[in-house]
Amino acid sequence: MANKAGRSHKLSRRSFLKLAGGTGALGLTLGLAGCGKAATADRAAGAEGWLPSQYNIPGGWPVQVRGRVAIAADNPSITRDNEKCILCGQCIEVCKNIQSVFDYYELPFKEEIICIHCGQCTHWCPSGAITEVDETEKVLAALRDPDKFTVVQMAPSTRVGLGEEFGFPTGANVERLQYAALYELGFDAVFDTNFSADLTIMEEGSELVRRVLGVNEHGGHANNTLPQFTSCCPGWVKFVEYYYPDLIEHLSSSKSPQQMTAPLYKTYYADMNNIPPEKIFSVSIMPCTAKKFEAARPEMNAASQLKDNSAITPDTDVVLTVRELARLIKSQGIHFNALAETDCDKIMGEYTGAGAIFGASGGVMEAAVRSAYFLITGEQPPESLWTLTPVRGLEGVKEAAVDIPGVGEVRVCVISGLANARTVMDRVRAGDRSYAFIEVMACPGGCEYGGGQPRSSSPPSDAVRTTRTEMLYQIDRECQWRNSHDNPEIIALYENYLGEPGSERAELLLHTSYISRADKFTVKRA
Repeated sequence: MANKAGRSHKLSRRSFLKLAGGTGALGLTLGLAGCGKAATADRAAGAEGWLPSQYNIPGGWPVQVRGRVAIAADNPSITRDNEKCILCGQCIEVCKNIQSVFDYYELPFKEEIICIHCGQCTHWCPSGAITEVDETEKVLAALRDPDKFTVVQMAPSTRVGLGEEFGFPTGANVERLQYAALYELGFDAVFDTNFSADLTIMEEGSELVRRVLGVNEHGGHANNTLPQFTSCCPGWVKFVEYYYPDLIEHLSSSKSPQQMTAPLYKTYYADMNNIPPEKIFSVSIMPCTAKKFEAARPEMNAASQLKDNSAITPDTDVVLTVRELARLIKSQGIHFNALAETDCDKIMGEYTGAGAIFGASGGVMEAAVRSAYFLITGEQPPESLWTLTPVRGLEGVKEAAVDIPGVGEVRVCVISGLANARTVMDRVRAGDRSYAFIEVMACPGGCEYGGGQPRSSSPPSDAVRTTRTEMLYQIDRECQWRNSHDNPEIIALYENYLGEPGSERAELLLHTSYISRADKFTVKRA
């Protein structure tokens, strides 16, 4: 409506809440919001289904106004539109009860606002106030720059989420349409992160074998600490840096798939195609808001170090979420559904079923076990390891034991949702060394409902997550190769450039280290 001066009148959040509190019907609706059972971390990642507390629990916050998490102005992953925020407290609900990040350290924070960048608050926020930091304009600028050679990679679970933005059924695999859309946008080369998932398995799996066997014949990291933690999820890695810095040595030194191939685009691929590395602009399409933070980590500049560039540049220049990619496609007038399906570039585009399942909770573990069996025994894994049922599904904590000849029983654990991780990490901190390998994904259910995936339901439902996950396993079943070590392009990469897993060049490009972030904070006392 217009005011007397003829200007549009905008209803502020404060005015809305004041109006709501004093209006019979609306005030009654807000006052009754939240009756039922509380959402808990184990149910949030489990098969019972879950709803935010706004709808099914009174909670401990004042009725109607429950507050919100703080988001730093320079947060590289998420941002909030204050005009949309209704102070419902759902961001607190997920950050505290599901991720166990909020309310752990004493206030005030003096140097930084704690955030692991997982983006689950973007799914729980009912008003759409919290979103990813939009970087589509940066990508458009690079695509229009004739001096830039633009390359892009797309993560495993993006292909089972993107289609929902264009009317496809939940979990539809739009892989080859996604390739086509990226070419249509103007990228010079399109790659698949499934390839780098296979590469991650070769490095992380070899590291696991060295730790299990207690040997390090290739030099490099001499870390034999068990259990080994996965390091693919940047939200989980930062969680360890904040809350379990004493366990950092348990983290695999292997970078995530995104950060493994990004420096290879500016070294291996650049050399093979005679492209000056400084001209390459590297973009990632990810289901994850934390990948934006990961790309900006100061240590993620291995290509510059190897090429001895005077100007240190990031290996990954920009990360777009699936939601950002959908907006980008639509903004450029591309009719996604009418595109002709195509394949991605090769050299660094072929993948195996093991790489495809990285997007599901348990997928990294299952892929690693397949190749660890091969690396230890020299024999192909039995078909039983192609369907490692105990590590599949939406349960927050899953366990399995695998018999490997020459080693015996290897116990593994799979976790999704960081409140669940805290429970297991406390056991490890207390001395539990019964596991050899622990996979952790920050987002309940894994990357298939990461913080950057389409909001097919709000909050995310078990049905949506299960459907997306099953499609990833279907891709695995239909792949020509099921094991990462059988990928012919991975074999060629080692033969032509890296030498072998854990080599000096592999260590420089594909491995990293992490830091403690806990010294700036004080743990709350009970």
